Amino acid sequence: MKIQTAIASYGMSGMVFHGPSLKANPDFEVRSILERSKNRSAALFSEATIVRNYAALLDDPRIKLVVVNTPDYLHYEMCKQALLAGKHVVVEKPFTQTVEQANELIALANEKGLVLTVYQNRRWDGDFLTVKKIITEGLLGRLVEFESHFDRYRNFIQADTWKEEGIDRVGVLYNLGSHAVDQALNLFGMPGAVTAHLATLRTGGRVPDYYDIRLQYDGFAALLKSSYLVREPGPRYSLHGTLGSYQKWGIDPQEEALKAGQLPGGSGWGEEPESAWGMLHTEKDGQPIRQKMETIRGNYALFYENVYGAITNGESLLVKPEESRDCLRVLEACLLSDQEQRTIRL
Repeated sequence: MKIQTAIASYGMSGMVFHGPSLKANPDFEVRSILERSKNRSAALFSEATIVRNYAALLDDPRIKLVVVNTPDYLHYEMCKQALLAGKHVVVEKPFTQTVEQANELIALANEKGLVLTVYQNRRWDGDFLTVKKIITEGLLGRLVEFESHFDRYRNFIQADTWKEEGIDRVGVLYNLGSHAVDQALNLFGMPGAVTAHLATLRTGGRVPDYYDIRLQYDGFAALLKSSYLVREPGPRYSLHGTLGSYQKWGIDPQEEALKAGQLPGGSGWGEEPESAWGMLHTEKDGQPIRQKMETIRGNYALFYENVYGAITNGESLLVKPEESRDCLRVLEACLLSDQEQRTIRL
């Protein structure tokens, strides 16, 4: 039986990520979509009902799953309302604005016996899956440094968006940093210490558009960096170990395919051309190896496949809310580190 689903917003994340992913998955039926004044969702979901307020969405007894993909500062309250209404919840990253809010929602979901998970889709980027394989298989020997960049070139202030307003905990740290930190925690677990520097580099900017984060682990560091003023990007990932290095340029192709109107899962979905593969320079049995390493196929569709299994069969969530809560712990440590200009021990 299909899971009757509602989408709480139809901005960029609804149009590009959640909408197409749900449309392509035969186990879900999008029954209602919240749009305050427009009707853009009708192009993809002609049979769904467009509602104008959140209460109308929650009051529908047929809805079993609510996708909360609204501005960050609304996540906590809208997730809470959905859980109290007896709905399973998928919420966009970042989970909430504070660790305390996340803990409250986790406790509520457990009390109600409901699924609660966070859309950390970058865990299924092909380049990240490849990095994970390299580390798991020890292809570089003992890892001594991991560096991840999530850079963009946007030298203007985008008009009419909450993402550019001077609201607390808005900016590149909670936007892109929630992906980068989640990936690091997925690879290595919680760090022992966090050091972070944040800045607003663009003229007229009101939110941080730059971060430089150092997560300290036993014997190595994970360096996470992002800037909106990088016109000529360097490697997306750089890994160095006692036996060699791996560098990868470019960004996973799935987002651009979704923006172009493609649905996930078609022939060649998530595949990268050989020209985009990363460079592995290491050794095996004492012999040097320098070669392109094929990028594992990315697959955002796995997220909703897992959500279906969790709701219908009690399968373990691939993105547990506790993991996304721990991501918030690190983001909060980054804020404190930058404010007090010191390393924060966790």
